[in-house]
Amino acid sequence: MARAGLKVDRIVRVAADLADEVGFDRVTASEVARRFDVKVASLYSHLTSAHELNVGIALLALEELADRVSEALAGRAGKDALVAVANVYLDYSREHPGRYAATQFPLDHETAINSAGVRHSAMMTAILRGYDLDETDQVHAIRLLGSIFHGYATLDASGAFSHSSPDSQQSWTRILDGIDTLLQQWRR
Repeated sequence: MARAGLKVDRIVRVAADLADEVGFDRVTASEVARRFDVKVASLYSHLTSAHELNVGIALLALEELADRVSEALAGRAGKDALVAVANVYLDYSREHPGRYAATQFPLDHETAINSAGVRHSAMMTAILRGYDLDETDQVHAIRLLGSIFHGYATLDASGAFSHSSPDSQQSWTRILDGIDTLLQQWRR
């Protein structure tokens, strides 16, 4: 492939595809360069470091996931919104395991507040409008939802649920039912 085709967004997309294939933690600049049939130095004329490449993958994944969550959330409230959004997180983690892992990559404060992570927080708050929670309780509930969504997706990806019955989808459904009940009863 010609060097003229190298642009940061294209490099990041190829790196994100690679992350889905081999795992986010195994993405290297040298492998990305091989995908473009260029030397690593050619990549670094567009990126300053491997860290910047990882940040790029994380930002792309956060944006893609936020777009899906936004679409799933539209017109929904309460448990319907909760289940729709939870399923988007789990489905995305299964479809794009490397990208999903990148959503957990630590971003510096400035990058984080300018990322789609802010949209994720706002959408979690939107889910909680269907429940009677004050502002402080919403923060706690957002942290709970994030922990459950990310924790379940991570364990699912590792195969932790594949060795026993019942099917993990049944557990996921029961967990979401339980979260809904918890959120309805939170203030009592």
